[in-house]
Amino acid sequence: MTLANLDLTSQEQAALETLAERSGQTVDELVRGAVRELIRDFLNEDRLGLLKQAKGMWKDRTDLPLARDLRREWDRWAGNDDGCTSPD
Repeated sequence: MTLANLDLTSQEQAALETLAERSGQTVDELVRGAVRELIRDFLNEDRLGLLKQAKGMWKDRTDLPLARDLRREWDRWAGNDDGCTSPD
């Protein structure tokens, strides 16, 4: 684990100590938990942003197979239980 040096106001330090006492956790545990939540939230927002950017990116493509045709092919493969690697 890496040691992090935080500059807190006296009010922030007092609030953290009060939270620690009430929660039964140490100040370090509270800070580590807050950092984990911050990172998780950032990653989730980043992922959501990327998904929003990708939305509709293939809508104008005409060279892709239809979903129903893909499904039909997948179903053929799934029903193939003779040990072969192709549906034929």
